[in-house]
Amino acid sequence: MTETLHIGELARQLGTARSTVRYYEEIGLLPPASRSQNGYRVYNQTDVERLHFIQRARALDFSLGEIKEMLALRERGEAPCAYVVAQIGVKMTEVKRKIAALTRLKEELTQLQAQADRLPQPEIAAKSCVCHLIENRQLSEFTELELRS
Repeated sequence: MTETLHIGELARQLGTARSTVRYYEEIGLLPPASRSQNGYRVYNQTDVERLHFIQRARALDFSLGEIKEMLALRERGEAPCAYVVAQIGVKMTEVKRKIAALTRLKEELTQLQAQADRLPQPEIAAKSCVCHLIENRQLSEFTELELRS
C-alpha cells in the first residue's frame, strides 16, 4: 500500500504552510488532492515529489507561472529543459542587473558612512531637518526601482 499524508503532515515534512499547499492546489500546480472518507485531503509520494520540485524551482527564483509551464510541458510528454534553459538565461541577465544595482547602492552607502563618520554630532543634533545626510544627498543613477523591478 502506498503511504499517504494528510495536509498537515505533508506541510511539516516539506517545511511549508498548509495554506501554501492549498494555494498550489488552487492555482493548478498540484492536482486536486484525493479525499479520505472524512473529507480530509490526502497526498501520495507523487505529490510529495512534485512539491519538492516546486520548492527547488522557487529557490532558483522561478515564478509560479514558470513552474506551472514546466509542469504542463512534462504532463504533455515534452521535456521542459529547453524552456528551463531559456528562462535561466533571462534570470541570469536579471541577476546581473540586480548585482550592478546593489554594487552602486553599496558604493553610495559607503560614501554616506564616510561622511557620517566625519560629522560633528552636537551640530547635527541641533539641526531641524530629518537627516541632512539623506536630504542633501544628490540623487545618483541608483534608484529603488532598480532593485525592485
